[in-house]
Amino acid sequence: MKPVSELLAQQANGTLWHMHPQDTVFDALRLLAEYEAGALMVMEGGRLVGVLSERDYTRKVALQGRNSRTTTVAEIMSRNVFTVSPRADIRECIALMKERKVRHLPVVDGGTVMGMIAVRDLLDHLIAEQDTTIGQLESYINT
Repeated sequence: MKPVSELLAQQANGTLWHMHPQDTVFDALRLLAEYEAGALMVMEGGRLVGVLSERDYTRKVALQGRNSRTTTVAEIMSRNVFTVSPRADIRECIALMKERKVRHLPVVDGGTVMGMIAVRDLLDHLIAEQDTTIGQLESYINT
């Protein structure tokens, strides 16, 4: 099974989509929409300090009647962030996501943030891998 570093290499030009804790939730929502992402890393001084997801917004702003234009990212972000090494196996990541009930995992190597993978990235990879295996088996059977 491939390490997640190979998935990161396939992502959009290596850009680290992130925001700062002092940014407003409204600005975060704008970035989520622009990037068509479900979550963004929250960085401060080059250090990962949290993750902000659509789930955080729904539960901590929309359902509580808070104002997204005045609420800061720091007020609602998830601070207890689970991360993985770029050498982590894809199946390990899936198991961690299932166990911790998260959909996004920042990839960190010795304190350096490399990027973030989503459950969708992992599933897309597994499906492509299975399609390749099926194609090879069909080719073998037909020869």
